[in-house]
Amino acid sequence: MQALQTGWAFFQEEVLGMKWLNRMIGSLLQAAGLDTASRMGGSVQFLFYDVIKIMVLLGVLIFIISYIQSHFPPERTKKILGRFHGVGANCAAALLGTVTPFCSCSSIPLFIGFTSAGLPLGVTFSFLISSPMVDLGSLVLLMSIFGWKVAAVYVLLGLVIAVTGGTLIEKLRLEEQVEAFIRSGHAMDVPQEALRVKDRMRYAWEQVVSTAKKVAPYVLIGVGIGAVIHNWIPEEWIVKSLGTGNPLGVIMATVAGVPMYADIFGTIPIAEALLAKGAQLGVVLSFMMAVTTLSLPSMIMLRKAVKPKLLGIFIAICTAGIILVGYLFNWVQPLLI
Repeated sequence: MQALQTGWAFFQEEVLGMKWLNRMIGSLLQAAGLDTASRMGGSVQFLFYDVIKIMVLLGVLIFIISYIQSHFPPERTKKILGRFHGVGANCAAALLGTVTPFCSCSSIPLFIGFTSAGLPLGVTFSFLISSPMVDLGSLVLLMSIFGWKVAAVYVLLGLVIAVTGGTLIEKLRLEEQVEAFIRSGHAMDVPQEALRVKDRMRYAWEQVVSTAKKVAPYVLIGVGIGAVIHNWIPEEWIVKSLGTGNPLGVIMATVAGVPMYADIFGTIPIAEALLAKGAQLGVVLSFMMAVTTLSLPSMIMLRKAVKPKLLGIFIAICTAGIILVGYLFNWVQPLLI
């Protein structure tokens, strides 16, 4: 058992966490004459380490996920989801969202396509919630920073929000709240030609390049904010605002995350810095969920597809779920970290 624990700790810290990279960057910066113990030096080390770590992990994960995804084109996915009914269909759609490496804005065109194809509205919303909020990439990155317990519970609760939200929307029978041009649309079922392994590899690599170009600016911004929080903002400020002394920290973090736009890869360095400064775990994860699921740009895009009533219900369900998850994480934090 001890050997297993040691092996897992090595995997989490040196493989997923890439602590060796942090040590190497620190040594290089010191050799260049920069004091990494100073605020400026620490910020530079944090910036280089987190950007490289996130982009490397991102590239590997997107390649693997995209290769898997090449076996499930939209037409095949619609057929698979069409075999399920009731809550089972919502669960299948939420799980499908975990293997789609999309931010909220990228998920909306797929949501529109699934809705136009005639899939139940609640099923498509389960996909729309889970796709940006939880995916295999987020699971691995969360494990690299917070450990496997936090990562597993985060993904599980994200799926619960997706399934519950989609089921509620289905029960409310809000199909008339979808814009007419989508309800009257018909997706064409185009036959898919067989892909060879070489084709799938090329597709996966193209997805890596495309995704890296899209997320790189947000990763840089996120890491920059994280570096400032980590090295320049006094710890007592974070503890006072987002620590155990503020019962409204989860709500504040959720509201603060909505106007921002980033995927989970851009929010993780901010979350890492906040947690290190004393913010509660639930506050940090609520912020991440709000940014990735309820960003203002994605809500503007979604408004083009649905009417205000349905958009408001979607936002209310997601916000309530995120806040509940935040307080739950605060409650169980001693068991997870």
